[in-house]
Amino acid sequence: MTFASLRALHALIGTAIDDMERVYHARSPNLDYPSIDKPYYKDAQHIPEEELSESLTSDETVAAAAKQIVAACGHLSHTVSKPWFGLVEDIHGGVTAECIRFMETANIVEILREAGPDGLHVDSLLKQILELRPKARNAPVGDGPLTPVNLGHILRLLATSQYLREVKPNVFANNRVSSYIDSCKSVAYLREAPDKKYTDTDGVAAFVGITGDEVIRFCACLTDWTLPDRTPTDAFDTLMLKKSSRERDEGKAKKTWAAPFNIAFNTQLGYFPWLELPGNESRLNRFGHGMTATRQWETKKFILQGFDWENLPEGSVLIDVGGGIGGTSIIVAEAHPHLRVVVEDREPVVSTAVSAWGPQYAQLFGSGRMSYRTRDFFQSWDPLTLPDGRTVDAPSVFMVRLILHDWADDDSRKILTRLRAAARPDTKLLVGDMLLPFACRDDASSSAEPSFAPSGSPLLPNLGKGNVHGYLLDIVMMGMFNAREKTTAEMSALLLSAGWKVTDIRRTPGNVWAYTTAVPV
Repeated sequence: MTFASLRALHALIGTAIDDMERVYHARSPNLDYPSIDKPYYKDAQHIPEEELSESLTSDETVAAAAKQIVAACGHLSHTVSKPWFGLVEDIHGGVTAECIRFMETANIVEILREAGPDGLHVDSLLKQILELRPKARNAPVGDGPLTPVNLGHILRLLATSQYLREVKPNVFANNRVSSYIDSCKSVAYLREAPDKKYTDTDGVAAFVGITGDEVIRFCACLTDWTLPDRTPTDAFDTLMLKKSSRERDEGKAKKTWAAPFNIAFNTQLGYFPWLELPGNESRLNRFGHGMTATRQWETKKFILQGFDWENLPEGSVLIDVGGGIGGTSIIVAEAHPHLRVVVEDREPVVSTAVSAWGPQYAQLFGSGRMSYRTRDFFQSWDPLTLPDGRTVDAPSVFMVRLILHDWADDDSRKILTRLRAAARPDTKLLVGDMLLPFACRDDASSSAEPSFAPSGSPLLPNLGKGNVHGYLLDIVMMGMFNAREKTTAEMSALLLSAGWKVTDIRRTPGNVWAYTTAVPV
């Protein structure tokens, strides 16, 4: 009964909007939801109503209702759209991704920010784009592939996809979506210090750069990697020319690649060692900042609800394992002064971590409440000395956030086993990762995943389009590392195999992101 399903989806959208409006009007009778047409710059001064309106988008009820709306709209769209149109849109998704990457790389958001709500004509916009490219500053406008006409066509696709506004023919301005990518840097700053664009930011612009540059390339090799008869021999032979005859013979016999990433970038190195190669310094820097943006997977500061931090005794130590520059644990350190946070990562990351934050957290680092240590998490965890001179034989909490999805199960088990060997009986393990429900109901299983869909609704139990970001990241991990996100059962089994037993799982309503707490077995 398709019409009945369509009407049920329509009703669900209306109910969800009612829920959102109820939250907004409870705070202020005339408070409206943010408009997509109006930019919201994170560092700008806003009137109280604007700040409240934006902040309420992270309210649990509002966020859950928004997910249901997105899920229902996606279900409706795929049901009523001519299959050809939906297929063309999805198979050409990489085109939109590349245009978003272009917008970020060309600093278009920052340029349009300074232009204001009236926007800029593509002629003027192109001049400013070229002025921010050192090698193109003195080049005549249009003397190259980026002409005003080409620029207008790229930006028109973005405007059609709701990433910009075309306010008049060939005149473009930011909207709420594009302003989310803003680095908060002035055009003058970007001209003088382009290598510091991502310093002291929320990492969203850096994340866009990583995804558009690296992720899109290796995901395009997924089919060649998964179907061995499709493995491109040209790239393999080029790589083999750099090796000895014995190595070439052995390599040709195997003709294997660890992951699609290796095919795309013609390397046998893993992603992280590759990032540390000479010539990849800007990519490594961008990656560190981009990982700060992964806080966006959660509702704002959900890490503070993901564990009972306030119940830890004074002076308890949190070890952020493989925590990069500490984009998430820094929230815990700020909110709970009674804790000491130590972020562990590889030397190239740790050596630049404090400077990567700029002056924003100088007091936190200067007080010793948050510090860094170089460690390979495949090696044993050794006691450490805090900045105050105290020796820590074992921490209160090991946090492993967005780490396990980077590694195949055998490698993940090695990481977890090292932590288990160092743990006290009361040490907790906190895992921050996606926990992906099935796209169908599984009521017969004893470890059935939760259903996020309202009872009796036509929505998929995992909310489909409402949570598709988690399933996209799943394939990104496959493409980058030959790894994956996990179901609840898969995560529990992996932890148990390394000596940890799951005791608690916390999610925001309807969200595939979860914090899983485990204790030593």
